[in-house]
Amino acid sequence: MSSFITTKKRTHYCGELRSSHAGSDVVIMGWVHKRRDLGQLIFVDLRDREGLVQIVFDPDTAPSIHDAARKLRGEYVIAVQGTVKRRPDNMINPALPTGEIEIEVTDLEILNLSEIPPFVIDDDTEVGENMVLTYRYLDLRRPRIQRNIRLRSEVAAAVRSFLHDNGFIEVETPLLTKSTPEGARDYLVPSRISKGMFYALPQSPQLFKQMLMMAGFDRYYQIVKCFRDEDLRADRQPEFTQIDIEMSFVGENDIIHSMERLMAHIFDTCLGVTLTTPFPRLSYEESMNRFGKDNPDTRFGMVLHDISDIVQSSPFSLFSNANTAGHVVKALAVERGTSLSRKDLDGLTDIVKPYGARGIIWARVNDDGWTSSIAKHLTADEMSRITERTGAGTGDIILIIVDTPKVVNESLGSLRVRLAGKLDLIPSDTFAFTWITEFPMFEFDEGDNRYYATHHPFTSPHADDLHLLEADPSRIRACSYDLVLNGFEIGGGSIRIHSSELQSRVFKVLNLSDDEAHKKFGFFLKALQYGTPPHGGIAFGLDRIIMLMAGVDSIRHVIAFPKTQKATCLLTDAPSPVDQKQLAELSLIIT
Repeated sequence: MSSFITTKKRTHYCGELRSSHAGSDVVIMGWVHKRRDLGQLIFVDLRDREGLVQIVFDPDTAPSIHDAARKLRGEYVIAVQGTVKRRPDNMINPALPTGEIEIEVTDLEILNLSEIPPFVIDDDTEVGENMVLTYRYLDLRRPRIQRNIRLRSEVAAAVRSFLHDNGFIEVETPLLTKSTPEGARDYLVPSRISKGMFYALPQSPQLFKQMLMMAGFDRYYQIVKCFRDEDLRADRQPEFTQIDIEMSFVGENDIIHSMERLMAHIFDTCLGVTLTTPFPRLSYEESMNRFGKDNPDTRFGMVLHDISDIVQSSPFSLFSNANTAGHVVKALAVERGTSLSRKDLDGLTDIVKPYGARGIIWARVNDDGWTSSIAKHLTADEMSRITERTGAGTGDIILIIVDTPKVVNESLGSLRVRLAGKLDLIPSDTFAFTWITEFPMFEFDEGDNRYYATHHPFTSPHADDLHLLEADPSRIRACSYDLVLNGFEIGGGSIRIHSSELQSRVFKVLNLSDDEAHKKFGFFLKALQYGTPPHGGIAFGLDRIIMLMAGVDSIRHVIAFPKTQKATCLLTDAPSPVDQKQLAELSLIIT
């Protein structure tokens, strides 16, 4: 035995061995997962990235090696040489791919020792997030986390293979760039050489990829790190990875068709799942009306229904006055609603309050009519028509909200997803893709009394709406599109503005003066004047795609070294203070 390997070379990974290797002499290396000392025989489960295999120390085979095996502890790193043996039929472990065999050890080298880990390295042990992120290098040894990271590698390889085969050129763009307004706060990097000046880490390579189209590369892609200083949640991190794509001389349908083929290739290659294309498409307006969201989960029904016309003559003033107040009356039929108690139904109000809704009206659908506080305000015909329009059946619950379209859509859209999850109505083994198109070009902020770009300021307006650009910007549709998967936006893109004159008109709608526009985007506006081709593109969130493919509930499970919800790294203790000398070099003072 030695404390390091001098002569042995690994012949196999632990998880690769099968009954076909019986009789072979092998050398394997890995971590001690479990040790069971039965006195005469010592069994060890040895683990590496490919899985587990059982190894056996028998004193009749190698007495000194058997004695050394008694010293083994969890997470010791070892190398063993031995012979692959078939297990007796009554000892086969069907739960393991290597369960038909074991290795009778003839030599052992202990390569390194280990402290007792702060948690058990297996998939069955639940550990708090702070603990696993502090000891992330140990958490990454767990099989399910390794599967996620390997899936990520396989998806990245599939992306590169597909795009390379379809004429795309991979180009790297700068990480130290100029701060430009793109919707979220920038991460800033002070310059030591240019005192008082700052770089920004890119929120996306947007302007660079457009300039690559101006440069004539025609088809570009990059799997790229992006940075946004924004509030975090399960599907957001301060640094994230995009599959960034741009194409010249194309329209919206060309991009959508190509990206559907990319998704089909990824899912077939990495999961063996065949996707049906083309994916369904919904306009932004239709998505909001039917699902209350622009990222609808279409794996289940329960869509929203406008019933304003049915109740407009009701003596119930909340209904009859809705139109006059600029409100709508919408209903949602909840399947299997009989399992919701009165307490559950009353608690729904708390769910919709953050969206501005003042309350919810509910009705149980029975064979002989409704059970509801508003039944006395509606005729039998009105209740029947609402039941028919919503598709509610006996035992379902109908939820009704009256308010502005925005409040009603957001409230019922949230309830739809929340209740479908609670009632187990969402199939977990389905991948439902949907394109959302024709987003509003602009959003008006009443507080700032100005318009902002819904997507970004380089998105092209719909050709049929150009006459509204100065007359009524709120009605303009953008040539933009999002790809939604199971209720998550996984990608978004647009056809870009390729005319400097149109770009200037859009900047004016956004209240950007010529001086301000040239200060922020002068280099880009100049480039537009030198023969820019029509072009467009899209960016996919790689982390979100892997999260959904892996069937986990947070992108932190598919990133090797993620940040917490407070954007901190518990492993390295970042962000952290720096010494005064570094600050002085950068001409910075911390107040």
